[in-house]
Amino acid sequence: MIDSATVDRIMEAAQGQITDVISEYVNLKRRGINYIGNCPFHNEKTPSFIVSPHKGIFKCFGCGKGGNAVNFLMEHEQITFVEAIKSLGRKFHIHIEEREPSPEALQHQNERESMMVVTEYAAKYFAQTLYETDEGQSVGLGYFRQRGFRDDIIKKFQLGYSPEQRDALTRQAQQHGYKIEFLEKTGLSIVRDDYKADRFRGRVIFPIHSLSGKVIAFGGRVLKSDAKTAKYLNSPESEIYHKSRILYGIYQARQEMVRQDRTYLVEGYTDVLSFHQAGITNVVASSGTALTVDQIRLMARFTPNITIIYDGDPAGIKASIRGIDLVLEEGMNVKVLLLPEGEDPDSFAKKLGKEKLLQYIRDNETDFIKFKTSILLEDTHNDPIKRAQLIQDIVRTISVIPDSIVRAVYIKECSKLMNVEEPVLYTEIGKIKKKKQEKEALRPAVRPPVHEAPPRRIRIPRPCPSSPAIRWSRKNGKYCAS
Repeated sequence: MIDSATVDRIMEAAQGQITDVISEYVNLKRRGINYIGNCPFHNEKTPSFIVSPHKGIFKCFGCGKGGNAVNFLMEHEQITFVEAIKSLGRKFHIHIEEREPSPEALQHQNERESMMVVTEYAAKYFAQTLYETDEGQSVGLGYFRQRGFRDDIIKKFQLGYSPEQRDALTRQAQQHGYKIEFLEKTGLSIVRDDYKADRFRGRVIFPIHSLSGKVIAFGGRVLKSDAKTAKYLNSPESEIYHKSRILYGIYQARQEMVRQDRTYLVEGYTDVLSFHQAGITNVVASSGTALTVDQIRLMARFTPNITIIYDGDPAGIKASIRGIDLVLEEGMNVKVLLLPEGEDPDSFAKKLGKEKLLQYIRDNETDFIKFKTSILLEDTHNDPIKRAQLIQDIVRTISVIPDSIVRAVYIKECSKLMNVEEPVLYTEIGKIKKKKQEKEALRPAVRPPVHEAPPRRIRIPRPCPSSPAIRWSRKNGKYCAS
């Protein structure tokens, strides 16, 4: 338990610095004496989320959510009051004294909390194995140092190593009282009848953090060259980890994303590490998965500006750009950077360093439409049919942009690039929008189930016993003479 005096101190500190708390999650802009931003609790294009430093509260006039800094953390991170108080205590350097939870208390924690405890334990285990065992130092640490990563970066991201032994983590975790049920549910252990094994054995470990910095999953890279073994392996989907909703490095990047008003999106774990080592920290990775709407909206909480950085693999680029239309559809300002052939963000960041890399990005990033046109134009080979298909593809991309002014700018640019008159492009966009509207109109509306009242029973009176000649008439609704 936390004593009430400590809770009061933390609440007072959070109330006086609520803007500081919420700005870690939302890109806030001053509006008079208050601050305004896009609400993190529902999708909106026009900001309606207000933070009042004077009153120490927040309020969204779109979805209605509001409260103080503690309420915000509880709602945003889906955590308990105690967890929110602990988080704010760490932020404001207020020491919290509490008793260690008893085994009985741990046993009664819900499934989600138990899984979070297990992943936190595993992260510490992997980090200790990396630095404190012979195998970890020679294999795991040797790999990271061979890749050129400094110790401060290794510790910043809590990198680790899972030993080659089949069930080392599983056995030790169970010895320390962690249940196999939660080791299995978090994906740390594979359990089949009497067989138990560590999922990530023989791999270097990249912990995946939530927005609040809690470890919710892991990525592991195998160090042996085995064609039958996947190079990278991620935790499976679970109660605490949904890969489509999180980005690697978001916890370490979120504050700088707000300060720089820009996010750099790369593909892999080591790309993020190398950018951080170079001194560029507003960078996140999709971890090899196709970009999702949830991931885009996660970035949009901190800044609407994103630069997507690709290495020089043409096939990979063409596969990726199909999903980037989603970024434009969410109203983001997108730029794209194609690195020189043979380079990836990891190697390029190590080669150039911070200043030269930032200058290279500024000099070579381009808007998404121009980039997509230049990439796909190579496949047309002056074929008029393919060129027409390319124009239609570009027009479809432009049509999803919600802002009419931005859309008009892109139409003008496309007109110049493809040598097509603007009215033609506007006509095509009109057709696309009309088809979309017609399709949506034909889609059956989802109606709530109609709960019909049960048929009312009508009581038919019996003939009057005192006079058999009198009967009940349904037509007249009264007794009549027969």
